Amino acid sequence: MTRRVWTFISLAVIVPVGFESKFYRGPACVWVNDSLGGAFYDIFWCLAAFFVFPEGRPLAIAVCVLVCTCILEFTQLWHPPFLEYLRGYFIGRTILGTTFAWSDFPYYFMGSAAGWCWMKALQRWRV
Repeated sequence: MTRRVWTFISLAVIVPVGFESKFYRGPACVWVNDSLGGAFYDIFWCLAAFFVFPEGRPLAIAVCVLVCTCILEFTQLWHPPFLEYLRGYFIGRTILGTTFAWSDFPYYFMGSAAGWCWMKALQRWRV
């Protein structure tokens, strides 16, 4: 199978895991909902970019995703009407976030690092 097929399969795995992290109600649910989900978010965007650019450099993709995610975190300090409108919907809250937290940044770094590792594995895996 091609790299793009394996990347699509990877996306099919990470998307439900990421959404489940938003709805999880078990032990440590606040941490899973609010922090760990950020790592899944970065992994998703790394894999989505790798799907679009299968010959892209994983490190460049992971760094771009990390920078964009950090910028998005800072936009949560800004509340113009158009962003508040978008944040009024589940997908808007999921993509843009709602509340700035310094504690989210380590999870973005972890997610981008995991995304980099995942993309490197997809590059090496030949089936």
